[in-house]
Amino acid sequence: MKTLIIIPTYNEKENIENIINAVFDLRIPDISILIVDDNSPDGTAKIVESLQKKFNNLHIIKRAGKLGLGSAYIEGFKFGLKQGFETIIQMDADFSHPITKLPEMINLSNEYDFVIGSRYVKGGGVKDWPIIRRILSRGGSLYARLILGQRINDFTGGFNTWNKRVLEKINLNQIKSNGYVFQIEMKYRAKKLGFSHIETPIIFTDRTAGKSKMSKRIALEAMVKTILIKFTK
Repeated sequence: MKTLIIIPTYNEKENIENIINAVFDLRIPDISILIVDDNSPDGTAKIVESLQKKFNNLHIIKRAGKLGLGSAYIEGFKFGLKQGFETIIQMDADFSHPITKLPEMINLSNEYDFVIGSRYVKGGGVKDWPIIRRILSRGGSLYARLILGQRINDFTGGFNTWNKRVLEKINLNQIKSNGYVFQIEMKYRAKKLGFSHIETPIIFTDRTAGKSKMSKRIALEAMVKTILIKFTK
């Protein structure tokens, strides 16, 4: 199965080379990586470009500025569809998502339309998080489930696998979310279109290097925008 992993980046020079090498070391057949970099001032893009000499299935999109997580994934999805990838995966650059789960998630994509690497099903969890972040994250997913009426335990998670038929059916140009609420909107739209999903447990580990981009403001903004998603066609 021709698979593309999309990794958005902004100032990830401490992680990017390690994550790229680690993914390719898994020797997953027909795997490619796309880095979508928002003009990182720390030189993340230059590191990726140097690694392209080593990996011919490593791609990069360099954007003009810090344009946001949602738009980075939308651009990545469009790239993946245009290039004929059958499965497209969202993943962070900072090793928060366990890359050893990739083979399982790809295999599950043969049976389900999208796969969620879930912190909030049996066997899943988070590691090294302060209590306030645990509350914001778990509360955000419960809130989205209540407001949107879909039986998804980890609405806010960013480790997701999409079959191309889902991304072809969703009108990507209508996706308005451009932050962490993007994860909620994608899952909600997919379920409203009748696509199947499964949640497979993961242990989410806080980043080992670099600075987290999550904040209370972002979480509260996501809660407000979740209500708007409910009434968006």
